[in-house]
Amino acid sequence: MEERMYACIDLKSFYASCECVERGLDSMKTNLVVADPARGKGAICLAVSPSLKAHGVRNRCRLYEIPDGLEYIVALPRMKLYMEYSAKIYSIYLKYISKEDIHVYSIDECFIDLTDYMKIYGMSEMELAKMLMDKVLEETGIYATAGVGTNMFLAKVALDITAKYARNRMRFLDKAAFEREIWHHRPITDIWNVGRGIALRLEKHGVYDLFGVCAMSEKTLYKEFGVNAEFLIDHAHGEESCTIRDIQSYQTKSSSISNGQILFEDYNYDDAKIVLREMVDMLSLDLVDKGLLTNSISLNVGYSKDVINAAGGTKRLGEYTNSSKKLVKYFLDYFDSKVKRGYPIRKINIGFNNLTDDYGLTIDIMGDSDEEVKERNLQKTVIAIKKKYGKNAILKGTSLEERATGQMRNKLIGGHNGGE
Repeated sequence: MEERMYACIDLKSFYASCECVERGLDSMKTNLVVADPARGKGAICLAVSPSLKAHGVRNRCRLYEIPDGLEYIVALPRMKLYMEYSAKIYSIYLKYISKEDIHVYSIDECFIDLTDYMKIYGMSEMELAKMLMDKVLEETGIYATAGVGTNMFLAKVALDITAKYARNRMRFLDKAAFEREIWHHRPITDIWNVGRGIALRLEKHGVYDLFGVCAMSEKTLYKEFGVNAEFLIDHAHGEESCTIRDIQSYQTKSSSISNGQILFEDYNYDDAKIVLREMVDMLSLDLVDKGLLTNSISLNVGYSKDVINAAGGTKRLGEYTNSSKKLVKYFLDYFDSKVKRGYPIRKINIGFNNLTDDYGLTIDIMGDSDEEVKERNLQKTVIAIKKKYGKNAILKGTSLEERATGQMRNKLIGGHNGGE
């Protein structure tokens, strides 16, 4: 079978780079952080320019952690702008690579199967990856970094661990190079998909790197990690069978939609219910807009500073519905049954699970069918108005209450300033 070649391309300090380009500045020479100064010195820097990183300033730091004496620009997050840049860069890739051979991993990172294009362009895998990086820089001013490997895992590891230190911002890994350069790399949490929880469980067996994983018995690994041991074993040996085509053809057996927010300050029990009602109202509009129904809800409520364990869980409903009125009642009742009074609340996450198309909807003959039809028509009208005039064009009375967050969050993208 033909050996395949993959690139994993990352846009360097993407948000900060976009802000530098917008100001006509070189991100490699400009000290800039993306943060909301209105949140004070404790504001998290969503991105730090490469120039600042060279001074030891780490990504996701807080403003107060930047050393005194360093001059830098603070740019307010503009998520809409970054999405536009990301779309433009994706369109650059599409000039040279079919969309079937591109997997967008995040707003600033993607995998590309280079295999069939090396012959087309008469280039090696490294030359082709560099050509794509150069085209992005030429057309947008954004620098990129690339890992190239004989499977997607090796390409990602090459990007995360070795490419960032290369002068040309590129590195290649095949299985032999992986064993030589990555097997003994520590900390093991630098490896893609190896989180702190996995690392701690490996430490119980005296294992701190992938070479140690290779030395463990598979019986022990399966006992410790269950079916997930298979992925860990494969990756420890530099192997990955999944391809971009596999990812694109994959379909989940079940579906869900969710929404969550970290509140701007601590909320008491009753005020948190105002926010919960808002969230359910808004997410139920998504159900109607997409022609979906749910018969299962999930709720997770996080207390401030983890004073006690988070509350919530999943609840099966006795019907399929997308009625906001019904779903709000289900959630408020579930909230009352799970959440403790007297503890400050800082996080709320909700979800609608086990989704199905609404063309098979049958209205409960014991209920008021006219009322449900009227509500659904009203929801569709609200959706149409919001699409035409903006999310805040029409709001329920709940969103006008003092402790409501909907109006403010409607202006955000990904929890951050959209840049309108």
